[in-house]
Amino acid sequence: MSANRILSGMRPTGSLHLGHYHGVIKNWVELQHSHECFFMVADWHALTTNFDDVSIIGKSINEMVIDWLASGVDPEKSTVFVQSKVPQHAELHLALSMVTPLGWLERVPTYKDQMEKLSHKDLTTYGFLGYPLLQAADILVYKAGLVPVGEDQVPHIELTREVARRFNHMFGREPNFEELAKAAVKKIGKAGKLFEQLRNRYLQDGEVEALMQARDILAASQNLGAADRERLYGWLENKGKIILPECEAKLTAASKMPGLDGQKMSKSYSNTITMREAPETVSKKIRGMPTDPARVRRTDPGTPSKCPVWQLHEVYSDGETKEWVKAGCTTAGIGCLDCKQPVIDAVVREQQPMFERAEKYLSNPKLVSEILADGNARAERVARETMNDVRAALGLGY
Repeated sequence: MSANRILSGMRPTGSLHLGHYHGVIKNWVELQHSHECFFMVADWHALTTNFDDVSIIGKSINEMVIDWLASGVDPEKSTVFVQSKVPQHAELHLALSMVTPLGWLERVPTYKDQMEKLSHKDLTTYGFLGYPLLQAADILVYKAGLVPVGEDQVPHIELTREVARRFNHMFGREPNFEELAKAAVKKIGKAGKLFEQLRNRYLQDGEVEALMQARDILAASQNLGAADRERLYGWLENKGKIILPECEAKLTAASKMPGLDGQKMSKSYSNTITMREAPETVSKKIRGMPTDPARVRRTDPGTPSKCPVWQLHEVYSDGETKEWVKAGCTTAGIGCLDCKQPVIDAVVREQQPMFERAEKYLSNPKLVSEILADGNARAERVARETMNDVRAALGLGY
């Protein structure tokens, strides 16, 4: 497992909006400077709810990737790839489906929730029921240590951990596991004796601190190959070889980006500003936003907290501007259009660099294809290593 490796992705189902930017992509841009990041175009996942109209998937891929690049995702620092172009995702999903109890999938909270919210769609398919398992395969095929998710997605990470644990328990015990593990300890060098002492303290006395110190020794050792390292992670806790390491959820703050009507920004609510919206359209949309119902006339005072525009000020305005809005609104010193103008200016200012970065790819679409081809190849190299281990554990060879 790479504790510093991150896997995240988005489904290509249409234009991205500022809710996507503030809720997900802005975080990606920061993470790529401190972590090994894999950012995935989740086109297989798009089929789980859009199988009845696949046209939007193909035409959305390049546009979405351009939005990522325009936001500051750097293909030199991150691996940007298309899920379906890395066949190991589907292969691992198939392998995991053989050993995952049906009840585990049926109890995922989002399953019933989405069935209710999307009742107008036919979701009585294995693809929809099994999408959390495909999600698990996405994570496990890269042995990602961290997965950025909101609180609503934590059950998916727990499922991924349970699936990995079950797989390791069933297939991680090699016939000569103990001998291989003890031989691997010798490769650690001088720290090998301490590693064994820490293991004994953990197994005999349950010292969690000893477990953490022993893991640190494994992570720092330069003499271990990937197979020996994973073998020792399992032996440390008296388990089998860790074929598929358990990931951790990296909780991200919920997006505070409101829509034009004050609800969560969402295409289904028709209240979005796209990430590369023309300045004149941004102005038109924000100027047309509803405001505090109490302000019927220009001279009527209002309450900022009751106005959807105030929520945008919370995202975009500094303290001085917000004080100006509060004072002007509550005394009727400014009109609603006056209040909206700083938000318009801030959104246009935020989007300007996106337009500039995007132009490079819009004028030469071949660059996007090259970035994805390179990312697909890099992703597949990592995924293939994992599947070699999985196939060997299942007796399928290499």
